[in-house]
Amino acid sequence: MDIILGLIINILEEGFIYGIMAIGVYITYQILDFPDLSVEGTFPFGACITAVLILAGVNPWIACLISFVLGAGLGCITGLLHVKLGITDLLSGILVMISMWSINLVILNNKSIMPFYNKDTIFNSGLSGLLTENVLDYRVLIIVAVSCIIVKLLIDLYLKTKSGLLLRASGNNSQYVTSLGKDSGTMKIIGLAIGNGCAALSGSILSQKVESANTASGVGMVVVALASVIIGTNIFRKVKFMKATTAVIFGSIIYKACLVIAMQLGLPTNYLKLLMAVIFTIALVFNNMFVGKGKKQNVNPTQI
Repeated sequence: MDIILGLIINILEEGFIYGIMAIGVYITYQILDFPDLSVEGTFPFGACITAVLILAGVNPWIACLISFVLGAGLGCITGLLHVKLGITDLLSGILVMISMWSINLVILNNKSIMPFYNKDTIFNSGLSGLLTENVLDYRVLIIVAVSCIIVKLLIDLYLKTKSGLLLRASGNNSQYVTSLGKDSGTMKIIGLAIGNGCAALSGSILSQKVESANTASGVGMVVVALASVIIGTNIFRKVKFMKATTAVIFGSIIYKACLVIAMQLGLPTNYLKLLMAVIFTIALVFNNMFVGKGKKQNVNPTQI
């Protein structure tokens, strides 16, 4: 029973952490219809920045905030490459992703892994000290769940603002946004900034959970995030009261659960990436068969 409980807790912990990144990818992929591969670079970037900051004595929550802001800056670069320089969306993300491999190594002083064991993190200092003794064993789960929910609520609030409605309209009908005298390209840049900021924040939180930063941690993160988005939005698309951001978080948890179950059934860890690709392929096929290509949220023009 303890083993099963431990597995469930691990699934929920990582599901919520990757759920933050999935919410960001939901904005770029589902709303903007932008296949942003740069998250594979910004995810480990958030981890690397966090490691350096924590080793320098910076408050871990401040490190999370800085990771988000800097990750958002990288998203802006992806957007500028596409909007201002006319590079295709796919290539823009690839260029940033490739560049971040070298930048992350430089941040870690040419090391692929930088541990920061026994340092203050969001899980052992600050707000975590407010947790009562009987829930200390669940402090990681509580903190990542609360963090994910806060990000979700903030994104939901933003999407209800005028800027958020324009962002959603840019994905539905960029010509309409232009007719309002607004620049749809600017809205794309904002969306990419939010998406990559969430990816960097997710990497920051994961690195504090494992107390180390790894430049290779971003490999496969696009698959994880996209699969979470597709699984969540497909499974819960008929649940009217559930917001898409909530569905995406559940999608992340379900995706993580599929991986853990496969590992428990004896699948060698060497096949983990292959399994990730297979699950993603199944999700894509299901999406194409029953839903169609990338449904976006409809925006009422009178709301803008």
